[in-house]
Amino acid sequence: MKGVILAGGLGTRLYPLTYATNKHLLPVFDKPMVFYPLQTLVRAGITEILLVIGGPHAGHFLRVIRNGHHLGIKHLEYAYQENEGGIADALSLAQDFSAGQNMAVILGDNTTDADISQDVSSFTKGALIFLKRVPDPGRYGVPVFSPSDRKILRLEEKPRHPKSPYAVTGLYLYDHQVFDIIRRLKPSGRGELEITDVNNSYLKKGQLQWRLLRGFWTDAGKFETLFKANSYWAKKSRI
Repeated sequence: MKGVILAGGLGTRLYPLTYATNKHLLPVFDKPMVFYPLQTLVRAGITEILLVIGGPHAGHFLRVIRNGHHLGIKHLEYAYQENEGGIADALSLAQDFSAGQNMAVILGDNTTDADISQDVSSFTKGALIFLKRVPDPGRYGVPVFSPSDRKILRLEEKPRHPKSPYAVTGLYLYDHQVFDIIRRLKPSGRGELEITDVNNSYLKKGQLQWRLLRGFWTDAGKFETLFKANSYWAKKSRI
């Protein structure tokens, strides 16, 4: 399986910090933020990785990550997302890199100590999403479950009134069908290609699985969650 890290965007919620550099290069304790999703993939045995970057500070990644060998990466490529087209648009840039193989996709501001190696090794077809119980699910994609079992009926993007306390984390496993699905997407009201629409397409095919993500997880895309991530990793380093 190959890995894709989506690290584009302008990071406007973290202005003025992101006037200076890309959001994903801001420090989370003693490492740049993007090192955490890189480590998640490498821990799972994924060492061929594509980093999708964007914005005015994209060149900064080269000085920090270089060819990735010092991080356990065997092969690293970069792709540039020219516009703010959404997560699914950024993922579409990985088609040539994937070469028909399954992919683990993670957002560049996600930090977790979860071990997904077993899920990676057992994954064969369709899509697998990872859920986490959070206090503010309305910030994320949210699953709507059947009242009689734990089957997902649909996924809602940033709902005003979430129907469950679970967030779809920015960590996904996809097969090669994902690129055909993205090509058929239409922009949302935000003008973006939504990853929630990709996941709902797999759901309609009966090919969407889900797991609870064990351990710590947070995005670090706003000041509150950036502080939360820094606090957790600083404390963990002292254990």
